[in-house]
Amino acid sequence: MNKRAENFAVFSWVIALVATLGSLYFSEIKNFEPCLLCWYQRIIMYPLVLIYLIGIIIKDRKVFIYGIAFSIIGFLTSWYHYAIQKVTFLQDSSPSCGQVSCLAQYINWGGFITIPFLAGTAFTLILIISVIGYKYSKED
Repeated sequence: MNKRAENFAVFSWVIALVATLGSLYFSEIKNFEPCLLCWYQRIIMYPLVLIYLIGIIIKDRKVFIYGIAFSIIGFLTSWYHYAIQKVTFLQDSSPSCGQVSCLAQYINWGGFITIPFLAGTAFTLILIISVIGYKYSKED
């Protein structure tokens, strides 16, 4: 992996790490209990921290392929979760998420920034950076 591609991998790792620490802050410090869809997003985000860290250490350009796969799944999950929070007609048909409703909005900064929005933004950035990083990693 060349230096430019490695920088993209580091940037993706930082985003995944910040998203992971942010989710832990919301649940462990602010005591916001995650709903089922939030758990799915965590299950997708947390491994990205290790995947990118290992990829950076061993300089494996395939890390971008794994990052793309995980971030597409996370992107779809997060933006679906955000849509059922914000789009009225989707709320009526949204699944029951267990003890904590997936419609719950612990934060609503500026009227549109919720926890699934933050996760979706992180997955989107990781996806874009991974695609670009993969392109540059082929220039060795």
